[in-house]
Amino acid sequence: MVQALAKEIFMRKDEFKDETVETIYFGGGTPSILQIADLRFLIDEVYRNFNVSNNPEITIEANPDDLSPNLSFRPNERNHIKELKEIGINRLSIGIQSFYEEDLKLMNRAHNATEALACLQVATQYFDNITADLIYGIPGLTDEKWAQNIQTLLDLGIPHISSYALTVEPKTALATLVKNGKIPTPDDGVAHEQFLYLVDTLEKNGFVHYELSNFGKEGYFSKNNSAYWLGKKYIGIGPSAHSYDGKNRSWNVANNSLYVKSLADNKLPSEIEILSLTDRYNEYVMTGLRTIWGVSLERIEKEFGVAYLEYLLQNAYFHLKEGKLEITNQILKTTRKGKFFCDGIASDLFFVN
Repeated sequence: MVQALAKEIFMRKDEFKDETVETIYFGGGTPSILQIADLRFLIDEVYRNFNVSNNPEITIEANPDDLSPNLSFRPNERNHIKELKEIGINRLSIGIQSFYEEDLKLMNRAHNATEALACLQVATQYFDNITADLIYGIPGLTDEKWAQNIQTLLDLGIPHISSYALTVEPKTALATLVKNGKIPTPDDGVAHEQFLYLVDTLEKNGFVHYELSNFGKEGYFSKNNSAYWLGKKYIGIGPSAHSYDGKNRSWNVANNSLYVKSLADNKLPSEIEILSLTDRYNEYVMTGLRTIWGVSLERIEKEFGVAYLEYLLQNAYFHLKEGKLEITNQILKTTRKGKFFCDGIASDLFFVN
C-alpha cells in the first residue's frame, strides 16, 4: 500500500506543476498506525515530486491509543509522539471525543479515558500545534460533564478544538443500540444547548469560531481544512481519496486491492465529475456559510451571474428576517442564532435546476 501511495504521488505530480504545496495531511482513516519509516518515506516522496513551501503544515490524524509509546506492536519505540515530531510532522489531530469512559464505550471507541488524557499530556510536551475532537449531544452526557470535557482541553492549553454533534450512522453498533432501545436517540435540543455553551466558552477563552465545527486561537486555524472551505485546489492520495482542481472533482476507488492493482498497472484508479456552474454555486454557498468568511455577494455576481445573486437574496430573505442570516459589507453570514442551523439554511439557498 505504501508503495502504491508513492506511485500515485509520482503519477500525479504534473497536476500541481504550477502550484505550491502548502499543507500535507495524513488522514481519512488511521494513518498513525503506519511505521515512522513509512511516514517519513511518504513525506519525502511529496517533496521529491512537488514544489513544497518553506514551512508547510504537516498534520497527522491519530487516536489516543495509537500515540501511546507502549503499544504492543511497537515494542521498540520509546516515544511515538516524539518520533512524529522528528520526521517533520508539526501538527497533531487527535480524536479524543470525550474524557468519560461511559461515552467512549457508547461510541465504541478503542481508547479509554485514561489514554485520552495521558496522550495529550505527552503530546503537549512536543507539539505546540494540536487539535482535539470532542463530541456533544451524546445520550447521558450531562451539561456538567460537557463543561468538564471542554475545560480539560483548556487546562491543557490545546489551541484548536473541533467539535461535532453525535450522529447515528446506519449499520453501526450505536445504531443497533438505539434501534433496540438500549440507549435513547440523541436529543437535538440538548445538542443545540451544548453547542451554544461550547461557542460561548471557547470565545471567552480567546478562540475564534472560524468554521461551524472548528475553533482556533489566532495562528492556529487549520490551513488544510481552510483550503477546502475557501475552494483551493487539492490532491487526495490513496483509496477513497477525493481531489479538486477548481472546476472538477475526482475520487479514487475505495477498494484497497483494486487501488494497488491499478497503480501496479500504471493506471490512476479514479473517476472524475465535471462540476456545473450550479454545482459550484451550491458548494460555495454551503462552505461559505459554515465559515467566518461567509458568502461574498460580489463574488456570486461576478462568477455566477445576476440571476444567481437574485435567487440567493430572494431565498435568504426569510432567514434574514428571522435573524439567522445577516449581510455586512456585501458578505452574507450566519448569525449566532443561525450557526447551528447553517447546513439547513444553506440547502434553502441551493439553486435547483
